[in-house]
Amino acid sequence: MSKTDYKELLQAGVHFGHLKRKWHPKMGAYIFMEKNGIHILDLHKTAVKLDDAAEAIKQIAKSGKKILFVATKKQAKDAIETRVSAINMPYVTERWPGGMLTNFATIRKAVRKMSTIDNMLKDGTFKVLSKRERLQITRQRAKLERDLGSISDLNRLPSALFIVDIKKEHIAVAEAKKLNIPTFAIVDTNSDPSLVDFPIPANDDAAKSIDKILEIMTGAVAEGLSERQDEKDKNKVVADKKAADKEAAETAKAESAKKDETAKAEEVKVEPSKAKPAKAEKAKVEETKADEAK
Repeated sequence: MSKTDYKELLQAGVHFGHLKRKWHPKMGAYIFMEKNGIHILDLHKTAVKLDDAAEAIKQIAKSGKKILFVATKKQAKDAIETRVSAINMPYVTERWPGGMLTNFATIRKAVRKMSTIDNMLKDGTFKVLSKRERLQITRQRAKLERDLGSISDLNRLPSALFIVDIKKEHIAVAEAKKLNIPTFAIVDTNSDPSLVDFPIPANDDAAKSIDKILEIMTGAVAEGLSERQDEKDKNKVVADKKAADKEAAETAKAESAKKDETAKAEEVKVEPSKAKPAKAEKAKVEETKADEAK
């Protein structure tokens, strides 16, 4: 994949940090300068970190594992829904349900409840219920859809998390850390980069900045999925060729065996005809000897 151009990051406003008084000391290595009381991030370092994170997330996607995208802040919702839906990955844009990772079994029960309600609507059971019960179930379904609809296809724990603003999503970060799930995150100057495995120093408040980072990361995921599909197709072609070669070899072997059997059968037919003249000749010799003896 191509290297990130820091000029594109500059145009998206990725370099703007928080006020100087809100900074986190561990972000000092990524700060370029201070201007009008606001920290400015070093985009060359951001580009390096972004490329490293993109390469790592690409390999996870290539292995066929799921990556959960988390962004409940208003500026990131639209970008997450648009870009992540395109690569068919789960995401959370509403409230982070506490215990979503550490108590995953309970979350799955809630998702199954949503499926049960859908089945009730299909088989006609829903119509038998009273108006009050129907209203309650409809509201429950709408709430579940809002909170968990985007993760309904997540049948097991995700293999990685991508987070926008780790201060706001600190519960998600803590749960991922507890379960040793790799974390990728946009980290602003007011956050601690040591809390995540792949920090991307960038502006996590501007919609344009978030969208730019997401564009690069989802592009890497899409590339990983594409390579995985190419490998599958290639392996299928090789497997089909091996099967065809094996079938051809077995056919050739069967034909060879058939020819051998035919040749043996012909030999058996020839041998008796050879035996008869031999017997006749022997009898003739004996006759000659008898005549001589007389």
